[in-house]
Amino acid sequence: MAANISRRGSSWSKPVSTTILPNSPPLRESAGDPFAGIDLFRLFALCFGQPSQELFAWLSGNDSRALWNQVARHLGTDLNLTRQHQFPDFSAYEAAYIALFEVGIPEPPVALLESAHSKRAVPQEIVLDCVNFYDVLELRPSGTAFPADHVVTQLEFLAAVRFLRDNSPANENANSLRRLERDFIKRHLLSWLPVAQEKLCQLHPPIFPTLLGLLTVYLKREVNSSGDGT
Repeated sequence: MAANISRRGSSWSKPVSTTILPNSPPLRESAGDPFAGIDLFRLFALCFGQPSQELFAWLSGNDSRALWNQVARHLGTDLNLTRQHQFPDFSAYEAAYIALFEVGIPEPPVALLESAHSKRAVPQEIVLDCVNFYDVLELRPSGTAFPADHVVTQLEFLAAVRFLRDNSPANENANSLRRLERDFIKRHLLSWLPVAQEKLCQLHPPIFPTLLGLLTVYLKREVNSSGDGT
């Protein structure tokens, strides 16, 4: 089944690619789900992935601000993202990403790892529990990309679950995938993202606290809207 999950490369054991291009158009409202046609799990994963000139150009552009403001309105969250919330140039953006998320003594100020923030279990158990979820879809995180409990890996897993769920021919299978998605969000991402966001907000960097807060609101909405999966 894992081999049939498209939009993530030929194998999850290789660095996961995204289909959200830096020049993606703003989200357009429709009579149905305004998120149809855009993978928000993978979009958030892209934004918290490794810095690149291409990603910086998109995050700094009008299309990005329009999309995030529109997502926030749909989620009922106040957000007025303007140019004042952006980094002045790529060097500042890259340096902030490294200083916030990757480098620090004894650890980065806000590591994007569940095991750095969650107190529900020791780090090894948290990582193992993530891997057990990934095993359900026969997925293996790439050792050259991000750790198993990194926010990018966790969001890419949810993107894979959502893709299978949306393309499942059997309602029973779709319900099982819905429960898998809900349980993973509750057990993992929502157990540590609010803590990470609080730490990030105290440091006042541009853009990152806003995106992490919006991601948390979106995940809570997904849990609440999924019901019991029946």
